[in-house]
Amino acid sequence: MAFEKTTGGASGRIGKAPSACDTPSSEPCAVLIVGASGDLTKRKLIPALFYLFRNRLLSDGFFVLGLARSPMSEEAFRASLEEAVKDNKGFDARLWAEFARRLYYLQAGYDAASLKKAGEVMDEKARAHATGPNRILYLSTPPSAYEGVIEAMAASRLAAEERGWARIVIEKPYGRDLESAKALENTVSRHFREEQVFRIDHYLGKDTVQNIMMFRFANSIFEPVWNRHFIDHVQITAAESLGIEKRAGYYEEAGVLRDMFQNHMLQVLSFVGMEPPSVYESEAVRDEKVKVFRAMRPLDRGSVMDNLVLGQYAEGEVNGASSRGYREEEGVSKGSIVPTFAAMRLFIDNWRWQGVPFYLRSGKRLRSRFTQVTIQFKAVPHQMFSRLFEEEIGPNAVIIRIQPDERIQLRFHAKKPGSRVCLRDVVMDFGYTEGYDGLVLEAYERVLLDCMTGDKMLFIRSDAMEMSWKWLAPALDYSEGRGKAAPELSLYRAGSFGPVEAERFMASDGRKWVDYER
Repeated sequence: MAFEKTTGGASGRIGKAPSACDTPSSEPCAVLIVGASGDLTKRKLIPALFYLFRNRLLSDGFFVLGLARSPMSEEAFRASLEEAVKDNKGFDARLWAEFARRLYYLQAGYDAASLKKAGEVMDEKARAHATGPNRILYLSTPPSAYEGVIEAMAASRLAAEERGWARIVIEKPYGRDLESAKALENTVSRHFREEQVFRIDHYLGKDTVQNIMMFRFANSIFEPVWNRHFIDHVQITAAESLGIEKRAGYYEEAGVLRDMFQNHMLQVLSFVGMEPPSVYESEAVRDEKVKVFRAMRPLDRGSVMDNLVLGQYAEGEVNGASSRGYREEEGVSKGSIVPTFAAMRLFIDNWRWQGVPFYLRSGKRLRSRFTQVTIQFKAVPHQMFSRLFEEEIGPNAVIIRIQPDERIQLRFHAKKPGSRVCLRDVVMDFGYTEGYDGLVLEAYERVLLDCMTGDKMLFIRSDAMEMSWKWLAPALDYSEGRGKAAPELSLYRAGSFGPVEAERFMASDGRKWVDYER
């Protein structure tokens, strides 16, 4: 395989036709979006499908049927989606007109009779668009409706695979705790085989998350030092500058641990901590991720209190604009103890990672929006330059940035030019799309296409989902305590990097957080 230069400008959103290295085009299929009048369809699903369509990654045999209770004509449905898609780069009116002819709307409920009607409409449109019997059933409803919709799908025979395949896509949150997740899984497993179920986490569709495996297992210079002998600790941060926006109802029920840790954070952790699979295939990779969850040191109430900092944002200033506190947000209880920030320390008890702390941190209304993994290496065993430099010589680090700019940085030390012996910190910086002029898929584009091709590598398996809930349960119990059992909740100003208690938490281990740097 030839090496390519990685200098030059970043690629645009419209690339060349796909090469052998790009994800293959989808199979012919119909997509039913249940709850299609909601925000997810407008902001994510239809823009992603249109991008795949205009880059020739969708089969000619393809259409979308949106089902929702909202009264709306088909023309109004298409027009509302066009307005949403126009906000994206590279909008092409001619291609949109062609794509829009594949969009249909059915005003109906989520009961069996309504879904039977949806099935009849899909059969009719399948003949017109030559999709065959293949269908994707996408749940874009509130999570509280999942079980009822799944039962109705089964009763209406939408999930039947008599002539082709049927796949169900379930958005997070997959339950709100271990018990509810198990109840939902029982409903799902009664009507769908595991091969049909795609539990979506769009974070896993981000190229830099997938690139963690390539970075580790395709490069002989990194994998030999990816262990407890060389790594001091690992940090995973997912910081958001936004607040809860208009999702107070959801967030008051979820909080940061359900919203970010049970899914996104632990999934990224599994890529960092996994062992190399024997082959690069979906089930082999997912087997190794499950082993990471199985090896995580269990929490109990005592260890939770020692390894968890919870916070909630107060009024402050974000990006030069004043910001109100969480308890002043519309729809939030004035005495709410729902955490909007959490910092957690955990350990993976196996030969590779024994004794290496993993620090996870996520919060809302922080200074900037960024997600990154920091692999911090141990200091050199003997510092021969200690008499030459007054300043402390810091550790080396690899930083894998997932957003807003996808890149990998290697930080190390070198001599300053000149006659004097002076040290400087330098960075090797690789921008993920630099020097690449091919097609770039964003998160929802990738996971939707994988669903259509049947590739489950980036989707969560039932055992992994259950283990993540089980491991997190003591932290959830602690965060939701009342009275004397209520958690210690640290307030932090909006626009900061979080509560000072999180800094002290790291300082007690002799470490500090690595924040976003351009």
